[in-house]
Formats: sequence, C-alpha cells, structure tokens
Amino acid sequence: MERGPSPERALLLSPHPLALAALARALASFEEARFEAVRLPLSAHPDLSLLSSQPSSLCVIDACYPPVGAERVVAVAMAAAPSSRALVLSDGLDDTLAFRLLRLGVKGLVPYDRVDEQLLPALNAVARGGFWVPRELLSRFVDSLLQTGAARHTLHPAGLSSRENDVLDCLLANLSNKEIGSRLGISERTVKFHVSNLLGKFGVQRRADLILQAYQTRQEAEPVRT
Repeated sequence: MERGPSPERALLLSPHPLALAALARALASFEEARFEAVRLPLSAHPDLSLLSSQPSSLCVIDACYPPVGAERVVAVAMAAAPSSRALVLSDGLDDTLAFRLLRLGVKGLVPYDRVDEQLLPALNAVARGGFWVPRELLSRFVDSLLQTGAARHTLHPAGLSSRENDVLDCLLANLSNKEIGSRLGISERTVKFHVSNLLGKFGVQRRADLILQAYQTRQEAEPVRT
C-alpha cells in the first residue's frame, strides 16, 4: 500500500504551557501538518534565537505579548522561515497591531474568543495559501493601503499578461469595472474576464483579498526586518 505524503512540519508557539497543551489537543486532528509545540519566554522582548534552528512552513503563534513583543515574535518566526504561512491568535484584533501583522505577511488572524470555532477552518485556509481575516478588519486594512498608496506600487507576480497588469494597477487604484474599462479602452465584460483571471491566479475570491495578496507579494520579495 502506498503511503500518502508526510505531514509538513509546523510550529505551535506560546509562552504558556497550558495554552500550548490545549492548542496541541485542538490541532491533533489536523492531518496536513505535524505540530511541534515550542514554549516561548514570557517577556515583552523574548529571545527567539531558538527558532532559527527550527524553520517550518506553517506556524501558529499565540501572540499574548504587548504589541511590540507580539510583532517581534511574528517577525522573528517568519524570518526563520521566510515562506512560513503564519496564523496568529490574539486577545482582540486592534487595528494597529493587526495591520502591522498583516504587513509582516501574516495570513490569518483569530481572536481568542473565537478559537474554538475558527482555529481549524482558519488553519485549513492558511495551509492552502489563503487568508483568514475578519471581513471588516480586512476592508479597513485595504482602505489604509489605498490611502497611503502602498498597494499601488506592488510587484506583480510572474505569469500575468500585460493587460492583466494594467487591470491589476486599476484595481489597486480602487477603480470600478466601468472606470477600468474607460481608462483602458476595453468593454466592462472584458474587464470582468480579466478580474476573474486575476482572482484565480492569486488564489482568492474577493477584490479586497486580491489587493492584500498583491501587497504581500511585494512584502515576500523583501527581507523581513526583526
């Protein structure tokens, strides 16, 4: 009998042993990854040098630190594994901290009071390269990118046609399909066709997710600073 692919290596990070044990039990049914629990120092500025020798492609982080500590935990964990897909558990989703984490490349955010119902579906989404971010929070994040212009200078991934790049630039400028058609001299139906192709190539279903994915494409091309 042929064996299926081995589960990928994943990390579960928390400074609290009871939280580690509870989360490990909750993740035991997740068959796509083998989680290794790592207890982190309970400090606002924890020493995370141990993570550099334990890279993984999937990481669940209990970010129960003051904002600076939580951000640093995530940054160092992702620097140890630049391609890591991170899911962060947090006590509430304050916009300031949440936006910083999303800019670091975090793919999923789950508040503590929703862990029981959201942990596994969020992990499934993140493990498959998707996102798990509350809709209202994601909308505010996208708005902040558009206001600062950060999303408009995105590096486009390989595989996009010249016209798809043009349409993506217009989407990042927050134009409607009608406005895109007028700017590019194409029909609204053709715009919808290109938008559909872009959503497929980025692996998302909504425009807001497309902007976030495009933004993070640029972030992943840059070194993570810790």
